[in-house]
Amino acid sequence: MSGLLSQVGLHHYLILAAILFVCGLATMMLKRNAIGILMGVELILNAANVNLVAFNHYRHAAGAAGGIRLDGQVFAIFVIVLAAAEAAVALAIFLSFYNNFTTIDVERATQLKG
Repeated sequence: MSGLLSQVGLHHYLILAAILFVCGLATMMLKRNAIGILMGVELILNAANVNLVAFNHYRHAAGAAGGIRLDGQVFAIFVIVLAAAEAAVALAIFLSFYNNFTTIDVERATQLKG
């Protein structure tokens, strides 16, 4: 089993990230529900996180001083924090949207006032 795990390379992670990105993009384009659109955005952000960590591991595993560089992991944590803040703001907007229109179908609300 460990021989199989040692054969996983960068291209496997890039394929996984591409699949996640396409699934997120398709979800955003096809869903009419605001929660579904938010889930699509989260999938796209997770695809970016997979890319960040994979590139960091395979391209910058050892720094100039021989230590491990964690640039990709730090950026991934930053993206996770940003995604949590985005989800909180989006859910607050959806709650207000539901109170005004009694639906979270984004195509049914044609008049939005600021």
